[in-house]
Amino acid sequence: MTEQLRESYDVVVIGGGAAGLSGALTLARARRSVLVVDAGAPRNAPADGVHGLLAREGIHPTELLERGRAEVRGYGGQVIHREVGAATRDGDGLAVTLTDGRAVRARRLLVTSGLADELPDVPGLRDRWGREVIHCPYCHGWEVRDRAIGVLASGPLSVHQALLFRQWSDDIVFFAHAARPTAEQAEQLAVRGIRVVDGEVAALEIVEDRLTGVRLRDGQLVRREALAVATRMVARAGFLAPLGLRPAAHPSGLGEHIPADATGRTEVPGVWVAGNVTDLAAQVGGAAAAGTVAAAAINADLVAEETRQAVAAYRDPFSPVSEAQVSELVAGDRRHGW
Repeated sequence: MTEQLRESYDVVVIGGGAAGLSGALTLARARRSVLVVDAGAPRNAPADGVHGLLAREGIHPTELLERGRAEVRGYGGQVIHREVGAATRDGDGLAVTLTDGRAVRARRLLVTSGLADELPDVPGLRDRWGREVIHCPYCHGWEVRDRAIGVLASGPLSVHQALLFRQWSDDIVFFAHAARPTAEQAEQLAVRGIRVVDGEVAALEIVEDRLTGVRLRDGQLVRREALAVATRMVARAGFLAPLGLRPAAHPSGLGEHIPADATGRTEVPGVWVAGNVTDLAAQVGGAAAAGTVAAAAINADLVAEETRQAVAAYRDPFSPVSEAQVSELVAGDRRHGW
């Protein structure tokens, strides 16, 4: 069944994760017309639970999103499962074209489309992602506590990642893979009891649908029950290119993001971002909070615009702005049969 869409919304939210739904909820409660367009591919889909989220510890990602959508709809917001093809400038507003060919106008955009994790090219790694292959100790550390954990050197923070996971287990192996630690880093790993294994990792060893070890190119098998990997994180924001808004290198060196100020406002007028699309390290709670902050900033921006228009209409009742407002009122009356 095809959802009925309005021609125009105050705000179109692109992305229906924690950031997008929190922003949409705030805007809907502010009596704004809101459309959430969600592609249905959340980053944390493989995870068995959301952790570190106050009062919702361990909730399944799917349940969290279902609750969020229901809350947004409860305040009159609209949520659809579609993919955005492009966002473009449309007069004094913006246009969002879906991949099914439909298009809607928006006075403002809130982009919360998240990021994609690019994993090293090691056979078996992607299949175990979100299960025994993990990345964040604060998201998964408790679940793998006291187990045999490996850390695959795959980025500039891999040594830091190994030192962090040492907090949850005293059995940590650092796989140097293609990047040996520096002398200073090797010393840090050694004093924390973290063994360094040289050689390229060839594949993961899986027995009865469980990770049992990491196999090196020379055939050596190192027994492990979990493997931490620092991914390269890239913002899902290709649809913003027509607006001249493209991902930029993140200062951490961990990937690419859409830069923005503290409220989520980007360099493109009318476009805000929140969550992992701009903050690569944001967990669910932080992303949700950022969505709320951006939504409040968007609403304030709309209020300021509406006030300027009201002042202009008051000062000059025959201005183009006044005529446009009258035309909109007349069109609304006709739509309602008045």
